[in-house]
Amino acid sequence: MHIFQIVILALIQGMAELLPVSSSAHVIVAEKLMGVDPSSPEMTFLLVMLHTGTMFAVLLYFRRRWLALWNQPAPERVTLVKGLAIATAVTGVVGLSLKKLIEVTVLADVPHGEIEHLFGNLPLIAASLAVVGVIILVAGSRKEGNAAMKGSNSLWIGAIQGLCLPFRGFSRSGATISMGMLTGISKGLAEEFSFALAVILTPPVV
Repeated sequence: MHIFQIVILALIQGMAELLPVSSSAHVIVAEKLMGVDPSSPEMTFLLVMLHTGTMFAVLLYFRRRWLALWNQPAPERVTLVKGLAIATAVTGVVGLSLKKLIEVTVLADVPHGEIEHLFGNLPLIAASLAVVGVIILVAGSRKEGNAAMKGSNSLWIGAIQGLCLPFRGFSRSGATISMGMLTGISKGLAEEFSFALAVILTPPVV
């Protein structure tokens, strides 16, 4: 792969990261158009590196908001940390369980079948984009709530984030923000919580 192609993929990742459109799906489609295999170890590693770059961009852009959240009164700070911990734990359980289930069922007959074999499956990506699109439309059609973040909100957000992990096209930000809104919290709070989860999720993947 030429450096020019990597720059193009980085631009796509950067433009799509903060939108609920699955940056991974757009990068993979671009890789397909370039004639490379998105499921290869090299391309999977490149995708992780692209997400690492946007993670640092999110940290930098929202740095004042992160500090404000961290400097809020202790009870609110504890609630935030507990919520992130619950959501992250549920994400791990759901995501890893689903990954294992797919590998022993759908990919059972594939030699050395791993979830990465599905990353370049364009029909699956299209279906994932459609599903999360419906979720976004449903969440957007409802009256915006103003509930405080509770453990149950974090649990549902973590669960849908776990469902996103094995599927490219199932926008993590779109799904988690929408789920937050569906559980009664405001769009702004759901967005902040979703981006905080993204920062937590990227380092373990790397």
